[in-house]
Amino acid sequence: MATDEGGPLRSYDRNWDEIEGMLDLAEERAAEWRKWFEECRDKSDREGMMEAARNFKALDGVIKCLKWVLGEKGVNHPLE
Repeated sequence: MATDEGGPLRSYDRNWDEIEGMLDLAEERAAEWRKWFEECRDKSDREGMMEAARNFKALDGVIKCLKWVLGEKGVNHPLE
């Protein structure tokens, strides 16, 4: 296990299949939130739209980070 001085304990034992699986799940959940947003928009449910948009954007960041970790071509640094 690797640690930084006073930093978090990290095992660095995730494998590429786990990371790819997390990416697949994040993409599925983002699609569900996008669908929910569209359903709320059709019903003029502003509060539902805001919740769906927040969750979709959060997952969008997760997806970009995972793609960057996997070295996907065309994916820039997630913090830029």
